[in-house]
Amino acid sequence: MTAKRSTRRRKRRLRKRRVFVAALLLIFITSIGYAGYEYMMGKQDSLGKVSGQNGEVQLEEMSSKYKEAFEGVDNHDGVTNVLLLGVDQRGSETPRSDTIMIAQYDPENETARLVSIMRDTYVNIPGHGYNKINAAFAFGGPELLRKTIVENFGVKPEYYAIIDFDGFTHIVDTLAPNGVKVDIEKDMHYNGGKDTNIDLKAGTQRLNGDELLGYARYRGDARGDFARVERQQKVIKLLKDELLSFSGVLKAPRLIGTIQPYVDTNMGTSKILSLGKDFILNPPKDIETLSVPTDDNVWNQRKPFPVGLVLAHDEQETAQTIQEFLE
Repeated sequence: MTAKRSTRRRKRRLRKRRVFVAALLLIFITSIGYAGYEYMMGKQDSLGKVSGQNGEVQLEEMSSKYKEAFEGVDNHDGVTNVLLLGVDQRGSETPRSDTIMIAQYDPENETARLVSIMRDTYVNIPGHGYNKINAAFAFGGPELLRKTIVENFGVKPEYYAIIDFDGFTHIVDTLAPNGVKVDIEKDMHYNGGKDTNIDLKAGTQRLNGDELLGYARYRGDARGDFARVERQQKVIKLLKDELLSFSGVLKAPRLIGTIQPYVDTNMGTSKILSLGKDFILNPPKDIETLSVPTDDNVWNQRKPFPVGLVLAHDEQETAQTIQEFLE
């Protein structure tokens, strides 16, 4: 009798284990299916928005060329340095790099750092002489910009990611359909025709993608690019908070699909997924930020045509400031 009870108990335990394993398998398959569906929906939606536009074709052409040329190497130290570039693509013109940043993420120590480099910073561009740093992108894409950063600042970006401003608005609207809550410090008005129109009132508001882009790009005040870079860093922190929220994590697969048609990067899919997983599981409490040249190491200088007005600085001091911040 005791042996029969023991056998029945073993069978019940075995059935429970099977049910538990089946439930886990069902959850796993459902999650994979949900993630795959959301990824494809995000990608199809983005492709639908950019289909037929010249910008998409040009981004694809640039992608192949840039990936082959970029010589950044992952040193496998657990810390990832990415050259982030925001470009303004207008028809057949050479894209201009309005935003230049070095983003660093260290999952083990759960830290994230962001260095913004003013686009008018006066630097030595290898093979081209001294010029504004954003000219390096126009001359030779992300690889020449990488070489310029290595030569002038002693920092070696391992990857690059280029995002078109039109893509930025769509990404924001996917991540935060109800807008991103922003404390706008002043009234902001600018009419740039069909390309850029900004009309924002001071105060706390929820901004959609187009409005948030306008907020980040506005520089019509006394501090010009310095204030603009501060707003860009503020926007990235706000988007980080949106991404790490519960609803943001659920939207991650769709967001990855949304981003893909708008971003040119030499990071492979496995690297992107690995970084995304680490960022969600080991999120940084904050993103530390730095802008260079710093306020105490910059002055305006006018150079002969076609360079024009630049931000001059003590190059050695700037290099030391960036290295100490990142290392």
